[in-house]
Amino acid sequence: MLVPIFRFLSIFPLPVLHGIGAVLGWVIYAISPSYRRRMRENMQGAGFSQHLHTAVAEAGKSVLELPFIWCAPAERVARHATVENWELVEKALQHGRGIVFLTPHLGCFEIVAQQIALRTPLTVMYRPPKRAALKPLIEGARARENLMLAPANMSGVRIFAKCLKKGQPIGLLPDQVPQEGEGVWADFFGRPAYTMTLPAKLAQMGGAEVIITYAERLPGGRGYVVHFVPFTESLDSTSAEQARTINAAMEQLIARSPAQYLWSYNRYKVPRGAPPPTPATPDAAGEQA
Repeated sequence: MLVPIFRFLSIFPLPVLHGIGAVLGWVIYAISPSYRRRMRENMQGAGFSQHLHTAVAEAGKSVLELPFIWCAPAERVARHATVENWELVEKALQHGRGIVFLTPHLGCFEIVAQQIALRTPLTVMYRPPKRAALKPLIEGARARENLMLAPANMSGVRIFAKCLKKGQPIGLLPDQVPQEGEGVWADFFGRPAYTMTLPAKLAQMGGAEVIITYAERLPGGRGYVVHFVPFTESLDSTSAEQARTINAAMEQLIARSPAQYLWSYNRYKVPRGAPPPTPATPDAAGEQA
């Protein structure tokens, strides 16, 4: 049922979908106390409360743009995206050691992988949705030419390792809460967040290069700008320190477009079976003050 609906919505121009999405964002914010509370708390804790009204609308846009991103013809979607600093990626590809693309839940993160795959093969980590009805829609939308999916388990990690060994790029969402045993507690905007350790481990396989990327959503439905940002910090440290280093890089990226981060995401949840969180360190808390 969802596939026909998404295909129908994909017919509409992106400005129309973003306009409706902005209204939808406010409707959800008004009728859901838990959604409203989490969004407020997360933005306040990160120091971005002044962007709340814009963030509510942007969250709605992120939902209504999915039919366009997933179901519209690839060439039509591509016309709505421009790429900034692709030279950084080309240089890393020439080194032949593989690339680890890190994309947080910022802007239109779904279009990032598509844009990379238009230029070079890419394998991304994929966690099947909890609702079975969404599975054929999401898998069909993400599995495009030059874009391969790796499951979020040990099989997927092995696929990632093989890609990097061949010098090929991989991509994942570093701010996605991992399952038990796959992460450590690390500060994220001054609060302990269970953070995956996989990105740093992958980056250390053969000296792969880390590149941070996100797609900025332009106003008025004018499309997206996909940014590629160098990751210059060292990951030669403990797992906890590596996780904090990557979280800090994500914080800096989010600060570029704070209203477009997915603040409703339950980033600070405690996964089942995970150890209890540790308090935020004074240094990290001071960074957010």
